[in-house]
Amino acid sequence: MQYRRLGKTNMEASVIGLGAEHLDGKEYEIVKETIDAVLEYDMNMVDVFMPGSDVRQKIGKAMGNNRKKFILQGHIGATDINQQYDISRDLETNKRYFEGLLRDLNTDYIDFGMLFFIDSEKHFDEVFNSDIVKYAEELKQKGVIRAIGASSHNPVTAKRVVETGIVELLMFSVNPAFDMIPGEVDALESLEKGFDKEIMLEVDKERLDLYRTCEKLDIPITTMKTLGGGKLLLPEQTPFSKELTVCQCIHYALTRPAVASALIGCQSRGQVETAISYLNSKPAELDYTNAISSMNKDFTGSCVYCNHCLPCPANIDVAVVTKYLDIAMMDASSINKGVGQHYRELKAHGSDCIQCGSCEIKCPFSVAISENMAKAARIFGV
Repeated sequence: MQYRRLGKTNMEASVIGLGAEHLDGKEYEIVKETIDAVLEYDMNMVDVFMPGSDVRQKIGKAMGNNRKKFILQGHIGATDINQQYDISRDLETNKRYFEGLLRDLNTDYIDFGMLFFIDSEKHFDEVFNSDIVKYAEELKQKGVIRAIGASSHNPVTAKRVVETGIVELLMFSVNPAFDMIPGEVDALESLEKGFDKEIMLEVDKERLDLYRTCEKLDIPITTMKTLGGGKLLLPEQTPFSKELTVCQCIHYALTRPAVASALIGCQSRGQVETAISYLNSKPAELDYTNAISSMNKDFTGSCVYCNHCLPCPANIDVAVVTKYLDIAMMDASSINKGVGQHYRELKAHGSDCIQCGSCEIKCPFSVAISENMAKAARIFGV
């Protein structure tokens, strides 16, 4: 397993994690089989947003004495008052359900207390201008949660959330189809009704701005909807010229700025093993560029951090250098702060580029990579 640092929290997440939603309603044997596989393959990041006691108790039982091997995301505001998934902004209701989560999982702490489903200005005000955020801060002070997180599907609202300085992790919906949906369009509604290819012309600037902002602020992202609800895997439902594989979807998510862990909804050992196969996949098996580039040509000149340009004879991680350069160009103040520090910690820098051009020959989007490497060397001083 590979792990990535979770911002400033001193925690490290497995790059592939479990979204436990699909375990809801399943027999205990299925839940245990899935959790056992997660343990066996050293996956530690698990999201439990489901408010129902039955599934949470089964997950808690399956974890057994292994609680400390997991980093759990538990949500503040997820309820099932009407026997259906619902959102509540009532403080006492939030407390009751969160305390129930602790009991159900048989634990006295949750690693990330997630402020649930903040997708609009109204949602933002209901959480951040109320006692709900104060409740989360009190839980953190008491050690009941180790850090505060939030979940969102809207890039504009999510950016506002991470800029509060309160949230230490963002759970966000990330996949190549969502990234081409304009920020003002409801991505979840697009998933439900079917992708509208007419509006999917390029990577949405508001989504890319969110990823870069999280990178700049050192706020990690865990992804949901990584497989697009499974639709990206089906030839009759994908908006692209060809269906993607599970591993290609994971690779896309993990190559976005700030993403620490791609959460995959699994409900069997076999599905866990399919996700884990990402770690041993060959570069050609992970390459998603043909599918997304054949849909339109508006990616020309823009790096999507796919690493199709590798290997580099100078051992430069071209995508990472370009990512840090893009963030520095967006915000010059980051050059001497976290992003600049991360850049300087790389084993090879823009200044190591030998201008051989091999990367540009392989780049599917005609990015001026050699020029970018020289620019990174000038801006970061190495």
